[in-house]
Amino acid sequence: MGEARTKAALAKAAAPTLARAARSLREDAIRRAAAGIREHADDILAANARDLERARAAGMSAPLQDRLLLDGARVAAIADSLDEIALQDDPLGRVVGGSTLGCGLRIEKVTVPLGVVAMVYEARPNVTADAFALCIRSGNACVLKGGSAASASCVAIADVCRAALEAAGLPADALQYVEDDAAHTQTAELLEATGLVDVLIPRGGAPLIRACVEGAKVPVIETGTGNCHVYVHASADFARARAIVMNAKTQRVGVCNAAESLLVDRAIADEFLPGMLAELAGAGVLLHCDGESLALAGELPAGSAVAATEKDWGTEYLALEMSVRVVSGVEEAIEHVNRYGTGHSEAIVADSYEACEAFLAGVDAAAVYANASTRFTDGGVFGLGAEIGISTQKLHARGPMGAAELTTTKYLVRGDGQVR
Repeated sequence: MGEARTKAALAKAAAPTLARAARSLREDAIRRAAAGIREHADDILAANARDLERARAAGMSAPLQDRLLLDGARVAAIADSLDEIALQDDPLGRVVGGSTLGCGLRIEKVTVPLGVVAMVYEARPNVTADAFALCIRSGNACVLKGGSAASASCVAIADVCRAALEAAGLPADALQYVEDDAAHTQTAELLEATGLVDVLIPRGGAPLIRACVEGAKVPVIETGTGNCHVYVHASADFARARAIVMNAKTQRVGVCNAAESLLVDRAIADEFLPGMLAELAGAGVLLHCDGESLALAGELPAGSAVAATEKDWGTEYLALEMSVRVVSGVEEAIEHVNRYGTGHSEAIVADSYEACEAFLAGVDAAAVYANASTRFTDGGVFGLGAEIGISTQKLHARGPMGAAELTTTKYLVRGDGQVR
């Protein structure tokens, strides 16, 4: 066996101990990891500096470097997130259903761990800590494989977390970190680790997610890319709409809940779009405009607006770029979003209750907003402490996934000699 399968086997062997571990032990391990991250912050930052140096030398884009970057505040936030997860209600052993049959059998449906959770992710060191904490909170062993760009940072964090497990009296093997390799053979091993990995969660760009979904022999929870839209309805308050669009697009561009497309109602396009496009262009956003919006662009800095192509409507830019289209109303907006969106996060800005409710009901996405920025789709913001990913599929879990989404159920049936 290669490294990935070997480590998955170690995690599989540790999983039963973790599944039966008392709540207090699991919480203690997470708190010890939080304390360890604070204690070893300088070591983690030094490792991250090495990763960043390599990333810059390789020409990594600024938004992706921002994902990779750790500083004192971000390391502190990682530790705070772990403490928050440790305080959450235990997702295990909850009775979610049950009945007593006529023959006297007593049936309970209770929550239990998935078993071994594998994650394949890119240059996001915080995912290492988040995944560890959420898996331990939910009684799962985990096998983590981060991208090569963040390898030093991820190993430094994983080492702290493994030490925390051991100090809490739990098997350190419940957390395995798999080093990346240029040929991606370790990823392929995890995708084919039937019998060792109970579920695999990819987190990253579209190529990574597609490769995992298409190549896996183990169950996969698809965490989607974010081609997110903001639709400005004819009834929208212009000041509110401008603030939401600017926040959704420019607050942090390299994340999956940033808006990539702006839809504007034709009834207000003449009045709303010139100022909105000027504000976006002033923030450095390259605008990919349909014919109507391009005609309303006015005097923008040279090169700020170009004609959109069909490809633009489905593009997740992860950069200061945005597609812009004029639509006839809420029904055309819903049709456009459902055709080109990725099922992540979509927003309408409107004072019309009817328009908001039509959009909320009609758009097929994990999170649909009325009069708020798409940037709120986040496990920490939603009160989950952190997220292991944002699921855009519809089976088992959808939206930000916390500890509760890393459980399944089983039936406990108690009798006194019944036979059928």
